[in-house]
Amino acid sequence: MAERDPAPSSCDCFVALPPHTAAPVVIFGKNADRPCHEVQEVVYVPAAIHQPGDKVQCTYLEIEQAERTHAVVLSRPAWLWGAEMGANEHGVCVGNEGVWTREPLGEDEALLGMDLVRLGLERGSSAREALEVMVALLERYGQGGSCKEEPEPFVYHNTFLLADRVEAWVLETAGRYWAAQQIREGSRNISNQLSIGREITAEHAGLRQRARSQGWWSGDGEFSFAEVFSLTHQPARMEAAKARYRAGKELLRQHAGHITAETFMAILRDKASGICVDSEGFRTAGSMVSVLPQDPTLPCVHFFTATPDPSSPRALVLLSGRSVFKPFVFVAGLKPVPQVRSPTFRDDPAKQIPRFQSTVDRRHELYRRHQAALELMERDQEQGQKLLQTLRDLEKQGLEGMNALLGGMVAPRPEELADLFFDCVEAEMKFYT
Repeated sequence: MAERDPAPSSCDCFVALPPHTAAPVVIFGKNADRPCHEVQEVVYVPAAIHQPGDKVQCTYLEIEQAERTHAVVLSRPAWLWGAEMGANEHGVCVGNEGVWTREPLGEDEALLGMDLVRLGLERGSSAREALEVMVALLERYGQGGSCKEEPEPFVYHNTFLLADRVEAWVLETAGRYWAAQQIREGSRNISNQLSIGREITAEHAGLRQRARSQGWWSGDGEFSFAEVFSLTHQPARMEAAKARYRAGKELLRQHAGHITAETFMAILRDKASGICVDSEGFRTAGSMVSVLPQDPTLPCVHFFTATPDPSSPRALVLLSGRSVFKPFVFVAGLKPVPQVRSPTFRDDPAKQIPRFQSTVDRRHELYRRHQAALELMERDQEQGQKLLQTLRDLEKQGLEGMNALLGGMVAPRPEELADLFFDCVEAEMKFYT
């Protein structure tokens, strides 16, 4: 089962730390590449205190709830509980990628990798703590179940990139087994393949014994997680991911020492490398860039698109910015943003058994208006150029505001920050009318 070719998919995660960043900040970025008709919503979940014995219903599995959960902002496929990527109130960011390994795929419903993203964010106050939460849950409950809103199962294992104000971690899994690499400086990317070689900082207690018992490793010499647990014959899509990984690594190298949020946005918009995808039934459904200042007195700023494909339409190659990165900051009294929340359904086919036997329209209001604007761009190139320039100006304003805030040129005003994401979404929607 583990050797079968998966359906097309591709995601890319990036992190940069000093001295590769232009300022004393950690920068995290991810493209969530998903089935082309899937809707990604942006959801804020406040911190909460829970009672002993409380349970939490994840996408498929009910597990024990933590005593306290942190406030989180999530970019997620609208049909499931977890998230492709997100951040919490403590400046922790997590994103996941699909991989296929020598360990058998678990089609029985368990935790999705996307559930682990959310669980790590809700329960971890640092990247290391989130990692510890995630691997403990992985070992206990396993990973499995379909990752796509269709009757035909689509199953994969997961790799993760975690970051906070101080450090980053790469976590890669094969079934219930895992290895992790700590990143304290420089930059790192992951792209739908195992990438941790001999630089293992932490690992499953039984990892090497598992490899020896399966005949994948003799026990002699250094142990490479990627070499031992990768499939002998890679699916075509994982072979293609190698080129994206190399391209992403090269883009990080080119900008080393000067990486900013704008750098990551440009990388996530790069179609030539395949980092921004719109082909073979998959596309970049949502994008995220986070700036995490190493100065704990400064706020972290998280940018989300909440709409697909951040690159420019093919007919409008002079400008980039098909989707707009909009800033979000954790503060008290955050204004709800229903425009990027998908509708809910009493008889949701994702929650019925058997699952996914029918379809529902999960498009949120911003998604609908964005789709209509894209149709206009394709029909009327002149109007499309004007709209794209307007959207780029909106994004530029958000970036300039962030730079002024983090550079100490303006004092943070909590009441304005509480409305920031709402105001940016509203402004974008007005441009589409």
